[in-house]
Amino acid sequence: MAAQLENTSTEARWGTYMPGIYFGRKPPQPLGTVVFDEIVEKAREKLKEYPGAFLYAYGSAGTNSTDRNNLRGFERYGIIPRMLVNATTRDLSTTIFGVKHSAPIFIAPIGVQGIFHPDAEFAPARATKKMGVPFIMSTASSRTMEEVAEENGDGHRWYQLYWNHQPIPVRPRTNDVTLSLLGRAKKNGFKALVVTLDTMTIGWRPHDLETAYIPFGHGVGIQVGTSDPVFMARYNRQPVTKEHTKFPYDPKELDRLYFAGDEKTKDDVFMGIEWLKEVNSGIYRDWKDLKFLRDNWEGPLVLKGIQSLQDAEKAIDSGVDGIIVSNHGGRQVDGGIPSIYALANIMKSAKVRDAQRSGKFTVLFDSGIRTGSDIIKAMALGAQAVLIGRPWLYGSIVSGQAGIEQVIQHILGDLDTTLGLSGYQSLSDIQGKGEEIIQKLDL
Repeated sequence: MAAQLENTSTEARWGTYMPGIYFGRKPPQPLGTVVFDEIVEKAREKLKEYPGAFLYAYGSAGTNSTDRNNLRGFERYGIIPRMLVNATTRDLSTTIFGVKHSAPIFIAPIGVQGIFHPDAEFAPARATKKMGVPFIMSTASSRTMEEVAEENGDGHRWYQLYWNHQPIPVRPRTNDVTLSLLGRAKKNGFKALVVTLDTMTIGWRPHDLETAYIPFGHGVGIQVGTSDPVFMARYNRQPVTKEHTKFPYDPKELDRLYFAGDEKTKDDVFMGIEWLKEVNSGIYRDWKDLKFLRDNWEGPLVLKGIQSLQDAEKAIDSGVDGIIVSNHGGRQVDGGIPSIYALANIMKSAKVRDAQRSGKFTVLFDSGIRTGSDIIKAMALGAQAVLIGRPWLYGSIVSGQAGIEQVIQHILGDLDTTLGLSGYQSLSDIQGKGEEIIQKLDL
């Protein structure tokens, strides 16, 4: 990772990002702004002919209240700056599972990227390799595991598993597909396994329901499945390894082709439905099922979607290596608590803090990160690194790989500047220090 950072341009180094903009005498490129809301509107404009795709990224469960709560939650904490501290140089590095990373951010897993940009998952795979930031690939990707690994090269990558494969009465299932996915992930250099727990079924999302918007049903976002030899063998088929979904995704046109009897479209719909039965079956796992994954995955095992103190402690007892405190960006449960509140509650546990301090348990944070100050607040409360989701996706929608790179640059430029102005030299000065660093506001 250090070598990757050395290979980046001067502008890519977080501490020089802001001066580079001022001295360059032009807005930051290619997005032309660092203001999150403006990037959102640029993304909306980019997909104006296909609003369902934008809403798939932008929307959340129910009334969007959990998404709003995530953002408001950060506003309820304020940083307490310290003065006359020599913070001329800052260290943004963090070590996760024995690997030292140049910055405390991971690119969160986001599926179905083929509906957002023609480069789909290739854009973040390439961007993260170039920027020296870890990439987490989604099971719902519209490119294969092997292709993404090739594009990511010697970058650091994790694999996110939608783990719903088990026997159900309607049609017998086994763990054979899960075992195949784990084997492929290991073979392709994915270092850790992230198990998403909060998506056993798709959340109540009115923006998708009112238009029946589900790309999987047309075969978009199922490419991990259709490239899997075990899954495809169930249908006496060979894996499909190099077929890329068409951009832009036009559900109306695909519906027209389907009802007109187009064989390719009908086959894509069939495979999409079958893969959905695998990854969104509506079957719920329980804690004892984790043993199967622990027995069949040698690397770090991380649970994503933890929101309660009790579940964090159960995760320790279950032998996993870490958790991601996340509410899926508000996309699953309407009316949920802000994820930053969940983090604060979880870190009240002496059991969690002791396990973290001993190095046996890692706590990561997701849902609501938009700025460098957000990262400081999450790390002060106890997170060891954070996941960035929608911000990089909007950058990708607008400008592909280059847009993702800018989002990484400006978030970390913001973090570097804010850390220094707050009077701290490194992330180790703030991590887990709680009320020494931030204060809950009475707003």
